[in-house]
Amino acid sequence: MASTAAAAAAAAMVPKVALRSGNATPMPAVGMGTASFPLVPEATKNAVLAAIEVGYRHFDTASMYGTEKPLGEAVAEAVRRGLLQSREELFVTSKLWCTQNHPDLVLPSLRETLKNLQMEYLDLYLIHWPVSIKPMPITSRNKKEDAVPFDVEGVWRAMEECQRLGLAKAIGVSNFTTRHLDKLLAVATIPPAVNQVELNPAWQQRTLRAYCAEKGIHVAAYSPLGGQNWDGTGRNAVLESDALAGIAKARGGVAMDI
Repeated sequence: MASTAAAAAAAAMVPKVALRSGNATPMPAVGMGTASFPLVPEATKNAVLAAIEVGYRHFDTASMYGTEKPLGEAVAEAVRRGLLQSREELFVTSKLWCTQNHPDLVLPSLRETLKNLQMEYLDLYLIHWPVSIKPMPITSRNKKEDAVPFDVEGVWRAMEECQRLGLAKAIGVSNFTTRHLDKLLAVATIPPAVNQVELNPAWQQRTLRAYCAEKGIHVAAYSPLGGQNWDGTGRNAVLESDALAGIAKARGGVAMDI
């Protein structure tokens, strides 16, 4: 296991991104996602503890993942064990699910997230998708007829209130296209600090990245090593890339057979 000093040194080496939101904590450029299907809470908790031990200081969760509680338990244990001095050493992101994507449910949903995490604030709170579904228990399996119009202005006003109350140091979105961002920016008082999207060498999102750079929105990548397999082939265009294997070999790395 890494020593506390070694973990702190490793964490210090990770570059941080200054978000334009007023009191936002700088965001470590490398983070650990906690989505896991099927969910095994104890495995998530142990994985987060192991990540903290080797220097990870940025963790991403969401109400839909069901990993807020094990993440919170891991952080609390890390503090008790002295792996962290306090929760303030971490950057924690969570997300508002589609069934909660209604103006009157945003703040209660964030409060529930904070309760699950055993935390007083989030560093970043995101609208998970630009989609609204009828209020119901959280699930990733919803029917087309469950969808309702997305009140982007009303929901974003509630997100802004979350930041004003100090419950989220920064607010943003996930899976928003330029069209969605146009609609949001037209009504926003506090612009989104981050747009988290799938981004990797096989899906580079050039148009979206240029748009966000112009608007001052930081683009955060999920699935940077691929893995969504939207084409149904089950193949990973990143990890199986001949070009990346060649780069790894030239750098003295080991190519992976997967």
